[in-house]
Amino acid sequence: MLRMNEPRFSGFKPQGTSFGGVMPPEEQERVRRTFARIALIILCLFGVLFLRLWFLQLLQGEEMQQRSEHNRIRLQDLPPWRGMILDHQGQVLVGNRPSYELVVVLEDVGNIPLLASRLARLLRLDPQQLTTQLQNGKKAGLHQVRVRADLAWEEMARVETFQPELPGVLIQVQPKREYRHKGMACHVLGYLGEISDVQLKSGKLPNYKMGDYLGKCGVELAWEKFLRGQRGSRRIEVDAYGRELGQLDSVVPSPGANIYLTLDNRVQREAEACLEGQEGAIVALDPKTGRVLALASSPTYSQEAFERGLTTQEWQKINRDKTHPLENRTLKGQYPPASTFKIVMAVAGLEEKVITPGTIIYCNGAMPVGNHVFHCWRKGGHGPMNLHRAMVHSCDIYFYEVGRRLGIDRINEWSRRFGLGAATGLDLDKEMPGLAPSSAWKKARFHQPWREGDTISVSIGQGYNLTTPIQMARVVAAIANGGSVYKPYIVEKVESPAGEILYRAKPEVQSRLGASPATLEVVRQSLVGVVNDGTAKAARLPHIQVAGKTGTAQVVAMDRDNPKKKQARGLEDHAWFVAYAPADDPQVAVAVLVEHGGHGGSQAAPLASRVIKARLSEPKVAQAQ
Repeated sequence: MLRMNEPRFSGFKPQGTSFGGVMPPEEQERVRRTFARIALIILCLFGVLFLRLWFLQLLQGEEMQQRSEHNRIRLQDLPPWRGMILDHQGQVLVGNRPSYELVVVLEDVGNIPLLASRLARLLRLDPQQLTTQLQNGKKAGLHQVRVRADLAWEEMARVETFQPELPGVLIQVQPKREYRHKGMACHVLGYLGEISDVQLKSGKLPNYKMGDYLGKCGVELAWEKFLRGQRGSRRIEVDAYGRELGQLDSVVPSPGANIYLTLDNRVQREAEACLEGQEGAIVALDPKTGRVLALASSPTYSQEAFERGLTTQEWQKINRDKTHPLENRTLKGQYPPASTFKIVMAVAGLEEKVITPGTIIYCNGAMPVGNHVFHCWRKGGHGPMNLHRAMVHSCDIYFYEVGRRLGIDRINEWSRRFGLGAATGLDLDKEMPGLAPSSAWKKARFHQPWREGDTISVSIGQGYNLTTPIQMARVVAAIANGGSVYKPYIVEKVESPAGEILYRAKPEVQSRLGASPATLEVVRQSLVGVVNDGTAKAARLPHIQVAGKTGTAQVVAMDRDNPKKKQARGLEDHAWFVAYAPADDPQVAVAVLVEHGGHGGSQAAPLASRVIKARLSEPKVAQAQ
């Protein structure tokens, strides 16, 4: 029998051990070295961890705390409401409306492609294009990117419903421009656009940042510093998804100042109606002050399209439009003044005493100068002409001779006195100066001497002569008011939201003609004769005496053998008419230019009479005067 606790197989001996379970010394040494290596590795890891904690806590602790606070507390811009633009009667032309915009705060977005994909499904956008937009914004260091403006209620509801799945997505209320009378006075009012990289980098706009809107043309641009206002801000607390938890404090934005224009709404509307379907410009001024009553340029454009943002295709279409709808023709359109320039020639001739009111010059229809023959518009001529009859019938030969007697430099001097060849200084867009040529100008420009034939052409407003519609409105206004050339102005006053007057315009005489009252009276009587008995009978109005001068500016030389031959499209003459009324107490001066309109008397004169009637039929005009 086996004894208790006696091994059953006494011959069994475990490999690698001795009797009694003791590990051999060499095995123990190997295990000890293994544990020592593991302990050393663990110690090194703890050392690295300790050094990292020390680095973060002591060296970068303050920075990390600031980052933590920044992620929790966020500064949000509050854009100001832009000042309104009103007409002289206080009727709002440009106001503001709230717009709900979707923006993405980039630092709260972990996965841009995923967010872009979700937003694209909700708002029916191109996910790839949206991803690129957000990634480009992040590369540029932007805090947030505007994805969509003017969200519809349905779109806002979808975004709010899926807000937990859209980290960094916010809906903000932003003020946007509202143009109350669609398209009216668009060249005067202008439009807004997002600030460009070039403008930001120029350093000239220190209080602007990427995403801000500012004036691009018109009053919106010229009076930007008053209209803009001062931005505010609010500090809000957000969670890890960028969702707002509460507001800590805020600085209320200050709205911009309101701009009151001199525009007469009724006259502006009539001027634009006159030009509908045509290319041209109409300017109406108060001849006694320089106030701009109407400034109409055609064709027009939609400001709302710029406000919502043009697509690339829309912008290319506007740029390629051969009618140039963005151009303000009243200030930037430069045209030969044609026979309207005979007003300047008449004053210059009388004042320089090369003619008198009774000087007779015979018109046989042609004047040879050198090896060239200059013709009158009337084939066969007008016969004997004095100044009055020459103005009434717009005789070219008469003024060819006046120009030859004056010489180009005296013509240039009197052109300058009327304000031609230089910008008027209107407080709006940049103007084109036109051109009042001289012998020195031609020498410098073409390195050629001035020739007598050049003078002949300039004498009837052709050749090198170039003027803008607003310049010609000032020419006729100076005759109407007794010889004062006023600086035109279109902003009457600027008023703060609290009612404080920040700016008020005052009539400013830039220069005086220096012509005698007798000279001006002779010219005024001839202008009345132009409307009553001459080339501008179409401008006559019942009970209102109108004084004016027609002009027909040649784009290309007329075919003398067939003067009635129709010119090719785009080569027809420009139609001019300048006028003032009433003749005995001028209250409005008008310049009308219809591009390729043909004869000034038949095409431009009727439009001027409509504008004059709109101004003088208004009951409040008499009281205002």
